[in-house]
Amino acid sequence: MERPAQQIWETALGELQIQVNKPNYRTWLEKTVGLSYQDNQFVVGVPNTFVAEYLDKNQRSLIEKTLIGLTGRDTKVLFQVNSRHQNSSGSHSVREEPGPRFNPKYTFDSFVTGSCNRLAYAAALGVAENPGGSHNPLFIYGGPGLGKTHLLQAIGHAALANHIQVLYVSSEQFTNEFIKAIQERKTEEFRNKYRSVDMLLIDDIHFITGKEQTEESFFHTFNELHNNNRQIVITSDRSPKAMPAGKTKRRDYVPVEARLCSRFEWGLIVHIQPPDFETRLAILQAKAKQREQGITLDVLEFIAQRIQQNIRELEGNLNRVIAYAKLLKALITPEIAAQALEDIATKRPQDASITPALVIEAVADSFQLATKDLKSRKRDKETALARQVAMYLIRQETNSSLAQIGRELGGREPITVSSACEKIANTINSNAYLHQKILDIRQSL
Repeated sequence: MERPAQQIWETALGELQIQVNKPNYRTWLEKTVGLSYQDNQFVVGVPNTFVAEYLDKNQRSLIEKTLIGLTGRDTKVLFQVNSRHQNSSGSHSVREEPGPRFNPKYTFDSFVTGSCNRLAYAAALGVAENPGGSHNPLFIYGGPGLGKTHLLQAIGHAALANHIQVLYVSSEQFTNEFIKAIQERKTEEFRNKYRSVDMLLIDDIHFITGKEQTEESFFHTFNELHNNNRQIVITSDRSPKAMPAGKTKRRDYVPVEARLCSRFEWGLIVHIQPPDFETRLAILQAKAKQREQGITLDVLEFIAQRIQQNIRELEGNLNRVIAYAKLLKALITPEIAAQALEDIATKRPQDASITPALVIEAVADSFQLATKDLKSRKRDKETALARQVAMYLIRQETNSSLAQIGRELGGREPITVSSACEKIANTINSNAYLHQKILDIRQSL
C-alpha cells in the first residue's frame, strides 16, 4: 500500500534526527514537510530558498539515502519552497531588508573550530538556538579575518531558516542610514526599521565610536531591543573595555561610549584569537575540499606555516597557489606553492620594515598620547603603561638592543627596559585589555 508523502517524510525525519546534530536538525530540517512522491521523485517542502539551497548542497545525499532505505526505491529528492510558509503572516515572518545579503558559505557547518574560537562558536550556536536568552547581547571581538563575520552571518542563516525577523548591517551602513534619515526627515521610519526586528546583527561596532549622534541613536535602539527581549549580536575588532572613552568636563554626564560599553557587558563577551597551526591546517583542508582540489598534506602544511594571524589571508594564499598551478598546468607541490607565494610571503620591501620610531608612534596613537609623552619623564599610570608596551613591542618586533630601546624612549637604563618587557610579558595573558591592545598595535604595524 502506498504511504502518503508526509507519512514517509515524518519517518525519514525520525532517522535524520539521529544522523545529524541537534542544531543542524532544528535549523534546516525541523520545519520541512513531505509534499509529494511520484515517479521516484520525492518533493520536500521547505520554508524559504535559503533552506532549499542549503539542503540541496549539503544534505541531499544523506536524505536520498534515508528515503531509499524507507521506500526500497531509487529515489531522487527535490526541495521546493512551501507556499504555506510563504503566505503566512505574523511577528516571525522573514523580513527582506536592503543591505548585505548573507553569504551562503558562512554557515555553522562550514566554520572550522579550534582552541582559538571554540567558545565564540558555542556562544553563537547558543544564540541561534535560543535567541533572546542568556547571551544577550552577544559581543564577539578579535582581529580582522578571524571569523567574526562568518559567525554573525551563520546566526543570520539560522534566524531566516526559523522565520525570525532579522536585520544584519555593518556599523557603517547603520551610520549612513542614520545620517540619511536626518537629512530626509525620516528618523521615525529609521527608528521603526531598527527597533521592530526580533534580532539585530551589527558588524564592526567600533566604527561608530566618536560619532556622537550615531552612538546616541544606537544606544536607544539597543535599549529598546534589549528591554523587549530581542536578540542583539555585535562584532568588533576590540573588547568593550578597549574602546576609546569619550571625554567630557561635565561631572554629571556619562559619555555615550561608556554607557554603550557597560551595556555590551550585560550579556556574554567572547574573544576570537588567531588560529594555531592545527586549526589553520584544518581550515585549509576544508577549503581545499570545498574547491574539490586534491592537495597533498605537505603543501597545506607549507601554506599554514606561512600565514599565522589571518584566516582571510590563509584562504587567499590557497587560491593563489591553485591559480598559479593551473596557469603552469603543473601539479601542486610544495615547490610550486613556494614559487606562488614567494613575493608575498618571503619578501618584505625595505620601506615596510618596522623601526622603533614606528612602534612608538603606533603605541602613542593607540593610547591617545603624543610620542613626546612616551619619551618624557611623565609617570602617570596611562603614560607609564604605554611606555612599557612600547619597550616590549620594540624588543619583540625589531632587532634593537636594550640600550638602544632605552635611548629611543628618553634615555632609560637597559635594566629599566628589561624590567618593563618582563612585566608586560607576564601580564599580557591574564589581562584581556592589555592583550587586545597589543594585538591592535601589532595589526596597525
